[in-house]
Amino acid sequence: MNAKHQGLNRTFSVAPMLDWTDKHCRYFYRTMSRHALLYTEMVTTGAIIFGKGDYLSFNTEEHPVALQLGGSDPAAMAQCSAKAQALGYDEVNINVGCPSDRVKNGRFGACLMAEPTVVADCIKAMQAEVDIPVTVKCRIGIDDMDEYEDLTRFVSEVADAGCDTFIIHARKAWLQGLSPKENRDIPPLSYPRVYALKQEFPDLSISINGGIKTFEEAKQHLSYVDGVMLGREIYANPYLLARVDEVFYSDSQAVPTREMVVVKMQDYIREQVAKGEREWHVARHMLGLFQGQPGGRVWRRYLSQNGTGRNPQSDILLRGYEAVQATIEQSKQHFAARNN
Repeated sequence: MNAKHQGLNRTFSVAPMLDWTDKHCRYFYRTMSRHALLYTEMVTTGAIIFGKGDYLSFNTEEHPVALQLGGSDPAAMAQCSAKAQALGYDEVNINVGCPSDRVKNGRFGACLMAEPTVVADCIKAMQAEVDIPVTVKCRIGIDDMDEYEDLTRFVSEVADAGCDTFIIHARKAWLQGLSPKENRDIPPLSYPRVYALKQEFPDLSISINGGIKTFEEAKQHLSYVDGVMLGREIYANPYLLARVDEVFYSDSQAVPTREMVVVKMQDYIREQVAKGEREWHVARHMLGLFQGQPGGRVWRRYLSQNGTGRNPQSDILLRGYEAVQATIEQSKQHFAARNN
């Protein structure tokens, strides 16, 4: 499958995750993978145009990085896309997948699957302002609009407007009766529907998202679609990214060790603290770095206990790593003593 539409390789990407994939999280991910396409958490057009915060800030090391926009007004979407391109983002993605009430009440997210003409108008307005790719992340359906024909109708109209890249979350969104948390597992995923979409629209770049936990599963999906997108699995076990370049991009450069990641991120934290950030704003994204490893629980507890509060410990990552190493050494000594 060819995942190189409009100059970006989309073979493997990390999903936009609200309150999680901020610039610190993305910098952390980039220490482990040079090639994975990273997405911002969703940012609304209202926040960008009227908000006082710097919602589009990112580190240059994050490339390739895409901005995910929430909105439905073509003029506002175009304005924000132009800002994103001027700042150096590599892509702008339209959120047509989030099922939360807050998003729905703002007339963006998954509810827009019922309004393909609105999405098409946004695509046209955005592409008129920028040269970078404008893409769509959506569901396979919403509520009672969950037939395959509903999905193809949506994709066809949006593609006719000029969008050639879709990231499909393979679970329909329930906008009535389920919370977003419940909608993470209900109803069941339908990967074959995404495969069928790629067969019907072979000239489109189709990436698949939802419930993918292992690289073996990801590679199976790549037999049918152009790209895979992982989200919560990467956040829970971020060191998976250290193998992405070799597995998905045939890049055999040396894999960074966890210690190397810790040292690089501690340097980054020092830079951010000098700019007024708190250590915890960065460290919170790193709780899963030792997931499934000896000392993983010690790492999580150390960061949680010493990184929060009014007086967080300085150099928390290095001290946390020392605690992990001390725990491993104690375990080795205990094991040796039992076997002597």
